[in-house]
Amino acid sequence: MRFTVVVDNNVPPGAKAAFRGEHGLAVLIETGANKILFDTGQSDLVIYNLGLLGVHPRDLDAIVLSHGHYDHTGGLPAVLAMAGKRIPVFSHPDIFTPRFSVAEKNCKYVGVPFTREHLVRLGADFRGIEEPMELVPNLWISGPVPRETAYEEGDARLVVPTEPSDAEGCCEATGFQKDPLTDDMAIYIRCSQGLIVLGGCAHSGIINMVNHGLKVTGSIKVHGLLGGTHLGPTLEPQQNATMAALEWFNPDFIASNHCTGFAMMSRLAQVFGKKFIPAFCGTQIEC
Repeated sequence: MRFTVVVDNNVPPGAKAAFRGEHGLAVLIETGANKILFDTGQSDLVIYNLGLLGVHPRDLDAIVLSHGHYDHTGGLPAVLAMAGKRIPVFSHPDIFTPRFSVAEKNCKYVGVPFTREHLVRLGADFRGIEEPMELVPNLWISGPVPRETAYEEGDARLVVPTEPSDAEGCCEATGFQKDPLTDDMAIYIRCSQGLIVLGGCAHSGIINMVNHGLKVTGSIKVHGLLGGTHLGPTLEPQQNATMAALEWFNPDFIASNHCTGFAMMSRLAQVFGKKFIPAFCGTQIEC
């Protein structure tokens, strides 16, 4: 099984191809028999980078969306239009919840930038995921991740309207509450070395994701973590507790990117040394 980072915020020096970066995430999973795209970045850039990898959207067998934020779903229309066929799109039913980011009196819409109806017309065959599902042998979609840790509180800037009718209203005139991000999901892979967790932003908490993955897959060891951790925007107590838990799990690799933030990536590199991988565009990991 091979994982290739198609879209990330950054392109590494000496990349094997002329990848382009943007604030977003997309990862191609190749199982041998299947090609699965996990998230789509925020624009049609995903098409360009897939092309550099020799992959056409029509080659995709499925798309999995980690959660309903623009930087993980914005490239979906381009992928669907280029594919020219109906593609199963696995996501939680709450993915189209209107979402905002509020910081220092600035408000920005950060939800899925397209309607479900528009995406269906382009070829999306939405499949609602509300519990763990083995998509292909030894690869699971997590379903909702149980929130069990006391310290993984998430990002307080991410909010939803207090009333459904407020979704169309002006940001400044709308009441908000913290977004529970019930649609946040991961991919779990069980291989001979243990569990691999692939997350979009891990809004539900990377440790919660790991604990859930061990239960879902029956694994007893964490082989590796790949994707965004959203540790950068969280408070220091959560960062410290998460780092301590990661040290206890002692994975064979941590390939982080996107919303992890450079400060936390540096900290991960200091703690885990050669086990740490900056998972920028083009990074490949095989299991």
